This record gives sequence, structure tokens and C-alpha cells, in this order.
Amino acid sequence: MLLRLRCYILTQLLSSPSASPASQLHRLFSAAAPGASPNPSFAVEEYLVATCGLTRPQALKASAKLSHLRSPANPDAVLAFLAGLGLSDADVAALVARDPQFLCASVERTLTPVAAGLSGLGLSRSDIARLASLAAHKFRQKSVLSKLQYYLRLFGTSHNFLRVMKFSNILSHSIERVVKPNVAYLRECGLQDCDIAKFCIQRPRMIISNPEHVQAMVACAENIGVPRASGMFRHALQAVAFLGEEEITVRVGYLKSTFRWTDAEVGMAVSKFPPLLRGSEKSLQRRFEFLISEVGLESAYIAQRPVMLGLSLEGRLRPRHYAVKFIKENGLLKCDPSYYTVFKESDMTFKKKFIHPHKEAAPHLEKDYDAACKGEVPTNFRFT
Repeated sequence: MLLRLRCYILTQLLSSPSASPASQLHRLFSAAAPGASPNPSFAVEEYLVATCGLTRPQALKASAKLSHLRSPANPDAVLAFLAGLGLSDADVAALVARDPQFLCASVERTLTPVAAGLSGLGLSRSDIARLASLAAHKFRQKSVLSKLQYYLRLFGTSHNFLRVMKFSNILSHSIERVVKPNVAYLRECGLQDCDIAKFCIQRPRMIISNPEHVQAMVACAENIGVPRASGMFRHALQAVAFLGEEEITVRVGYLKSTFRWTDAEVGMAVSKFPPLLRGSEKSLQRRFEFLISEVGLESAYIAQRPVMLGLSLEGRLRPRHYAVKFIKENGLLKCDPSYYTVFKESDMTFKKKFIHPHKEAAPHLEKDYDAACKGEVPTNFRFT
């Protein structure tokens, strides 16, 4: 019966996309949900396994929070609601295992009004289904609507909001006591809402951390030589976020010893390219050694242009070096180029400057270069 109910509701939803899923659900539940009387012998654990798809250990743990249930009527209605939103069986099982009491929520008084409110805020049915999976118990609280309204203004789109939710349930934190003070402080530091949104997608904990902690991170970003007014400030804040002073000191020591930089050079490099503080040491070292041994750059030159250490070795540095080396050795380049320019330009600009002018003399150069960017580095670029 439950399976037929699910299929009926989902079919009705798909056949009438113009109406909101919430309004349809409200109407369909009134017509399609079967009545049920209390059943003293209702076995919650078996229901969780057979109907909800939980494993036996999950069901055993979840059933402790559902011991008051005496009938499958409400859980059946909740499952039909979730099926109507489009959640898969696996998604439903994960949600119930995470929040067993979701099965106790009132579809008519809580879930349907919440879904209707979310639809009114512009969320699609798939967005609402995704939010139900990610938010769990917060989805069955009507306060989710006011919180989401705030976050949609901050993040710009439901897509951005759901990306943040994937890594951190920010709906579980107080907007008034935590989020708004942090956002206001970041705005005072010169960050625009679009910057804060980008930041939170990568570091969701920033706006839900203790405000004093956020202020300490801002101070740390300034201490590495990046002022608030700098366009690099957001990147500096991302680099030092949740790193302690000791960790930063250790990384600075690594940069000095590995790259043979002076204190001044380390300070300059970090202030110009803060991600040096978080990058993989092995990857940084491989790029540095390539730039020194194969390209022939000086350590001090790299310190002044540290962004090169953040570029892909296999996808950019190596193939561009080989291409420039080829055209230089074959007399197609009249003067030595700035390797910083060679490496930092967009792919389109690089080709326009160094590949396309030599199409007649080296017709295979672009093809060889494209292959090199995909990791198929040839031993020699070809003329014919």
C-alpha cells in the first residue's frame, strides 16, 4: 500500500509541474493517505529495516528514539512526503538514520508548510529534497524559513547555500548571536557579500565560529603582511583560517629552509601569495625544484613572484616551458621572455603570444602543446 501511495504522489507531482510541490502534497495527502488505527504490536525496529531501508545496527540505535510509536501511520505519511519530493530510497534511509524523529513530524502541520515556504523562497523541488537530506532535524522546524531567507540574501543563490550545507549544517547555529556578528565584522574588514559567500563555500566554519575566534583570524591575516584593504585579504584569511600561530611558524620555517629564502623574502612571498601557508609541501617543493633546475630561475625571483608556486606543474608550468624552449631553440623567438609572463597568462593569451605566430613554421606545435597540458608530454615538440 505504501509503495502504491508513493508512486501515486510522485506521478501526480511530475504530471503537474506548474503547481508547487508543497501545495500538491497537501492536497494529495488528504485524498491518498490511508487511515490507520494504533497497533500495540507495531515493531519499530522491523519497520525501520523493512520499510525505511536501515541496516539492523542503524535500526536498533534509531528505534530507541521512536519507542513511543504505536502505528506506522505517521511514518508512512512522512515517507510518502519524502518520496514526493524525489528523495531516493538511499537518501531516505540516510535521513532517517541521522534523524529518526523525522518520522514523527506532522506532514500537514510542519513538513508541508515548510516545503511550501521554501518553494515560495524560490527553491525547486530538487533543492527542497536536497535540503531535507542535509538539514535533517532542522528541516522539520519552521524557523528554517527565516534562516534560509537570510542565507539566500547572503549567498545569492540556493545553489551556493546548498554547497555550504554539504560541508556544514549552518542552520544549526544562531544567526543573531553568531552568524550576523561574524558577517558584520567581515564586512567591516572590507569583504563584500560575494567575497563572504566564496569564502564560506571553502571555509563554512568561518561564519559559524565564535566571533572572538574570527577576530583572531583576521588579526593573524594582518600579521602575515596582508592589510584589510588589500585584494589579497580574502585569500590571506582563507590561508590562516583555523591555523594556530605555531603551525604558521612551522610553515614559515619550512619555506625558509626549503626555498633558501631570507626572512624578508618569506614575508614578501607570503603576503603576495598567502596560499603558500596551506599548500602541500611536496607539491610546492616539486614546483620550486622545476623552476630552479629546469627553467633556470633564481630563488629570489620566485620569492617576488610566488604565485608561480600555485600553478599546476603538469598542466601549466612544464608544457609551457617546453613550448617556449622549443620555439627559442629553433630561432623562432627573438628575445628571452619573462617566465612569469609565460606562466601566469591565460591559456588563450599564451597561445596568442607564443603558439599561433609560429603556425606555419611549426604546424604541430599547438597540438603538441595541448597534448602536453593533458599530461602527454612529448620528448620533443615537432616541426613536421
